[in-house]
This record gives sequence, structure tokens and C-alpha cells, in this order.
Amino acid sequence: MPRKYHLSHAPTPVLHINYREELNEEQYAAVTAPPGPLLVLAGAGSGKTRTLTYRVAYLVENGIAPERILLLTFTNKAAREMLSRVSSLLPHDMTSLWGGTFHSIGNRILRRHAQLVGLGQDYSILDAPDAKELLSACIPELGIDPKDKMFPKADAIRELFSFSVNTQAKLGDLLAGPYAHLSEFSEQLIVLSGRYAARKLKANAVDYDDLLHLPARLLTEHGEVAASYGRQFLYVLVDEYQDTNALQSSLVDRVAGAHGNIMVVGDDAQSIYSWRGANFENILEFEKRYTGAKIYRIETNYRSTPDILEVANASISHNTKQFPKNLRSVRPSTGKPALVPLSDASQQAVFIAQRVLELHEEGESLREIAVLYRAHSHAIELQLELTRRNIPFVITSGVQFFEQAHIKDITAFLRISQNPHDEIAFKRIVKLLPGIGDRAAEKLWGLLAGKTDWFSAKTGAKSQKSWDSVCEVRRQLADPPGQSGDKLIQWVMEGFYEDFAKLEYDNFKQRLDDVRQLQEFARQFETVPDFLAQVSLMTSVDYSRSRQEDSGDVLRLSTVHQAKGLEWNRVFVIMLCEGLFPLARCMAEPAQLEEERRLFYVAVTRARDELYLSYPHMRYLRGGSGEMLQVKSRFLSEIPTELCEEWEIAPPRPQWGQGECSDPW
Repeated sequence: MPRKYHLSHAPTPVLHINYREELNEEQYAAVTAPPGPLLVLAGAGSGKTRTLTYRVAYLVENGIAPERILLLTFTNKAAREMLSRVSSLLPHDMTSLWGGTFHSIGNRILRRHAQLVGLGQDYSILDAPDAKELLSACIPELGIDPKDKMFPKADAIRELFSFSVNTQAKLGDLLAGPYAHLSEFSEQLIVLSGRYAARKLKANAVDYDDLLHLPARLLTEHGEVAASYGRQFLYVLVDEYQDTNALQSSLVDRVAGAHGNIMVVGDDAQSIYSWRGANFENILEFEKRYTGAKIYRIETNYRSTPDILEVANASISHNTKQFPKNLRSVRPSTGKPALVPLSDASQQAVFIAQRVLELHEEGESLREIAVLYRAHSHAIELQLELTRRNIPFVITSGVQFFEQAHIKDITAFLRISQNPHDEIAFKRIVKLLPGIGDRAAEKLWGLLAGKTDWFSAKTGAKSQKSWDSVCEVRRQLADPPGQSGDKLIQWVMEGFYEDFAKLEYDNFKQRLDDVRQLQEFARQFETVPDFLAQVSLMTSVDYSRSRQEDSGDVLRLSTVHQAKGLEWNRVFVIMLCEGLFPLARCMAEPAQLEEERRLFYVAVTRARDELYLSYPHMRYLRGGSGEMLQVKSRFLSEIPTELCEEWEIAPPRPQWGQGECSDPW
């Protein structure tokens, strides 16, 4: 007769945290979920960080050693914040937990196994300037002769190579598709990619993308390495999963695939970074890759009023590819968002500046007010109006519009067209050419100072073709005189600068959009000198100093992309016109249009208490002699009219002694 041996349950752990008390029902369900693949859809303002933090704490309190947990984030700040919160919740040493950005974790893995990919453990990590310098050094080795044709600049090439690595797309496919503007150099670029990789290996160095690419190679090509990390990390947690690219997603799958104990937290409605390689399909197809995955929705919003959330919910419901969700507010209503139609961009700027001052006088700090837009170029008139009214502001992660290199390049052409003696503008133009530095620019200035015909001067063979194009543009700008600023800008673009930008900048499409907005702005002025005078005002020393005041009580101006993850009490979303938001180049492709709508959703959900949605009816043509009708953004038309309060903007009341003002008594 066999001997009976009774198993007993492990003692119930003594928990230091009352999870039911400290979490809402949705958060509690996700935090205490059983092992297995988990997709947590955490809506805007719903406590995503809190959910991840308490999940880590819950695992540790239930016997999972910190070193058996891998927490992947997109910023070091997010990782530090979560680990700090966990440490404050538990009397445990959490230093052994592997928490950090994808790249920092990739570096830890690569250091351990560098020899398997041909590197020494003492390899160097190239920063962006170092990587650019090494890549530039590879170009002459291929026998590429810049005298025959302009070759793409290193920054543009690095962006192409990086996009290829992170999306796991072949260079040839990219050069036949989104990078078709570089297609004439396809053969050289493909060879250059291999040469650059070889030079890095020889130098025992890696660049930023290698910190993902090489660990992924290790886990793919060396089964024992993948197995060891699968055994080490019993639980894998990923923050902002909707922003992962193909490479990051595959790296996660290789670590978590063995046991499937993975929790990914994100919001598909806030996936807005496809232009830098993020793959929206990662979060949509999570259930396909992980059989039996459970979905937890966290839809209780602690940030915004219910009126703001109704607008957000109504807007995002028009996307077809999504996980349907409905954000619910715990806050009381404070009034409907304002829908503000205005006559033109200038009146829009006046309205915002005036309303900001009113809110400030009512006690709201400027730092709790933000103006959001699709592109920095959409805030030109607003920046001017804020400057006139001495309202201090700062632009989030962006150079002031008129201080950007490509805008200064274009205005340099216009300056020299009006003043042939403008030495600074002349030298800026000629130094755009290959092989022209300070000494060559000085020599050319000595020959051409004050002249309008530049064809008499010659440059080296390397730059002669480009110089001929610049000379022809200069001839056009001088004949006939009196042309409008927008027409001169068009000649500069068609004759030289558009081709230059395609090879010079990694984000040339965005820069070309900026130039188009510069043309629109230039149409408001009767003469080119008037336009240039206004540009000079916008880039004055006093203005720049006030703009750079990033501390204290200042108004925030930001693109929506830069505003993600932030929030303010009062938010203005401006320039909501078809072609501006959504951008014209994104309207033809359904996937891009849906991302534009997600971007609008992100903008709306940045607001806590008040939301203003504005758009101009008209945009000026030359000299105010004509106007171009603007169509209200479809994102506004999709919102039921009862969810917003439409404001009627009246012109300023006449002052005494002006217009038709009668006796003030």
C-alpha cells in the first residue's frame, strides 16, 4: 500500500499594500491578474503609471524576486519614477530589478555577450555627432564623386539607415517607397550601409540603433542566450506599448515568448509616432501573437472634466482600427469646450492672446495654459501677437519658427534680393553649397559684394553645378523688381532649395511644409521689405531672450507630438482646418488619416478644466487683396454640435475718436 504524502499550500504572503483600497476596480483587476499574457488598455489620464507600479509591487509581494522582473520603458525618467514609487511602497531592495529604456536594457545584454557579435566588451557607444562623422568618413571610400552630383548628407543617410533598422525593412524597399527621393543613389547607399557597419565593428563601436539591433541578433542567432534570459525574467512588463517599433516588439517577444508572462500597457488611441517607425499593429495584434491573452481596460479618467472627455470619445469613435473604449471622468462638469471660429489667423492670435490674459487675471498661472498645434509653422501669427502684448512664452522642444535653419536660409535669399550689400545673407547662401566654407565665402563676397549678377564668379568643380542654380535664382529675384514675397520664395524653392533640402535634411517633408506656411505668411504683406521687417521683429534679441525663459510663469506653445504625456488646466488647439490639422499630405491614406485623428484625440485629452478649439475661416492672399476660404477640420465636424459651445467673436469696439464712435457721453 503506497504511503500517502499530503502537500500543503504556501503560506499566504503578508502584504504591505492594501491593493483594493488604493486602486480602483479596473486598476485592481489588472494589477492582480494571474500569470500569462496581459494587454492593459489604459486610456488617457487613467493612471497608467500607477497600474504598472503596483503590478511590480504586487509581483514582489507575492514572492517574485526583483531580479526576475524586466520593466521596459521609453524614457529613463519613466523608469526612475516607477522604480522610485515601488521602493517607496515596499520595504524591499529593488536595485536588482532590470528596469530602464529599451536601449539601456539592450546595452546591458550586449555588454554580457559582445564577443558573440564580434565586439569586445569594452566597445564604445557613438553619440549622434560621432556616428555622423564615422558615416561621413565611409563615403569617399566608395569612390563617390561629389563633383558629378550632390550626394545625400550624412544626417539624411543616418535617418534612412535608422528607419530601416528599427522597422526591419530592407533598404531597397524603403528607397522604392517612402525614401524614393533618394532612389537615384540606391546602389551606393546599400553598399554604404555595409561599409558603415564594417567600420563600426573595426572601431569596436556601436551606434544608438545597434543597442537594439545587436541584442535582437543575439537572441535570434544564439538560442542559449535567449533561453537564459527567458529563464531569468519570469515577468516582463512594457510601458507605452503602442509606441514600440518592429525591432522592439520582436526583442520583447524573444524574451517573453518562452513563458508568456508579459504585461504590456498602452493606449492604441495615442499611437502617433509612425513617422519615426512605431508600429501601430503591435498593440492591435497582441492577441494574435500571444494565444489566450487577456485584455484589461482602464477607462476611469482622473484628469479631464466629463465635457472634455465626451468630445474626445466622440472624435476617436470615427477610427475603424482600434480597441473601442469610453473614457469616464470622476470630476464634476465645469462647462462645455469652446468651439471658436475666427475670420483669419491674425484674429485667432488676437483671441488667444486676449483670452490668456483674461485667464491670468482671473488667477490662472501662465504655466497652466498651453496652445497646441499640428506644426510649429501654424503658430506664426500667434507668436507675433504674444510678442506685441509682452506675454512670455516658451516653445516646447522646438526652435522659434523664424530661427530654424531652413527658414533663415530662405529669408537670406529674400534679404539679398532687397539689399545686395547684405554680407551675412550672402555668406549664408553660398555656404549651403558643397565645398564652400568660410574662406571661400569671403573670397566670393569680395568679388560680388553689391552685385546682382553672380554668374561672373566661378567656384570649384565640386560646387559649380549648385552655384549655377543659385546664380539663376539670384537673377530671377532681381528681375522684375517688386514681386511679392511668396513669389520670391517659390522661385527660391523651385530653382534650388527644394532639391537641396531633400539631400540635406532627414525631415525634409516637414521643412518643406514650413516653407509653404512661410509663403502663406508672406502673402499678408504688401512688400518684401514689410515682410522682412516683421521677420526681424520676431527674431529680435529681446524676443529670443523672453522665449528662452523656460522657468517661471510662461505660456506653453507646443506641437501635439511634443505635448504627449503632459497636461494643463486650460488648452487651446488651433488651426483646425482641412489641410492643416489633419495635414494635407496625410489625408489621402486612411491609415495616416486615422493617426491624425489620434493626434487630435491626444490634443483634446491634455486639458483638465477648459478646452478651446479654434479655426480661421480665411487665410490671406497677397496684400490682403484677396482671401482663401478655409474648410473646418473634419475632426470638428465629426463632433456632435451639442458637445461644444460655439463662440461668436466680435471685432473690437471703436475707441473714442476713431471710426464711427459717437459722443461718449
